[in-house]
Amino acid sequence: MQGQDGERDRHGARNGGDASPGAPGGAPDGASAGTAAGSPDRAPAGTSAEAPATTPAGVPARTPAEAPDAEPRRGRPRSAAAERAILDAVIALLEAGEPLAGLSIERIARTAGVGKATIYRRWSDKEELFVDVVRDMEPDDPPVSGTEGLADLRVMLESLRTRGLAQRSSALLHNIFAQMKSHPKLWNEYHGMVIAPRRLALLEAVRRAVAAGELRDDLDVELIDDLFVGPMLVRTVHRPDAPLPDDLADRIITALLQGLAPAGRV
Repeated sequence: MQGQDGERDRHGARNGGDASPGAPGGAPDGASAGTAAGSPDRAPAGTSAEAPATTPAGVPARTPAEAPDAEPRRGRPRSAAAERAILDAVIALLEAGEPLAGLSIERIARTAGVGKATIYRRWSDKEELFVDVVRDMEPDDPPVSGTEGLADLRVMLESLRTRGLAQRSSALLHNIFAQMKSHPKLWNEYHGMVIAPRRLALLEAVRRAVAAGELRDDLDVELIDDLFVGPMLVRTVHRPDAPLPDDLADRIITALLQGLAPAGRV
């Protein structure tokens, strides 16, 4: 389905293709009434109705399907602008005190200055939209090598710390998370789209560290992952008054690698 901004739904067409613009019943522009009704145009005497048109040089002319586009589509910049307007509209409504549960697609569309169809072409429901709003407000996930073990693990632990700082410094973000946890469908959507992939990335980094000989290979990798992530989650989620110093990720990794037993008692 074509949208107001000229771009197809990123989730696929929702209701099938649109009829060609400017022609009733989906008939191509410029078609005769007889053609639109299903009757072929009369062919010139002595010619076949199915014979392709030819150029003056006798070369068969291209059909409309074969003809190259005269100009590339230019919908993407407007699409990006519309998406930004929608995200900003949700944030503005939340800042004005509107609860997540009270926001409707109609209200968001009106605030953003777009049609509801423009929203539904990008997000299948409110929950999916709200997840993107939260991700837009959070710090971006940092890039990792995908080949390192402990080095990538440290980058991702540091990302946990910076997201914790963001929630502490933004009353709005903190309030959104509190509301999300009281709405199971929204929280499950966030968990599936954001938390689960992050956890999987951490687990894969632990596996790479084990394979590289940086960590023991006689322990369950999920337990090792929990030992690294647990202290950071306690500091960022369960102890909002606890300090989050810049070197916290390094301190957690060092403590685990060195162990907690006094020297000579291991």
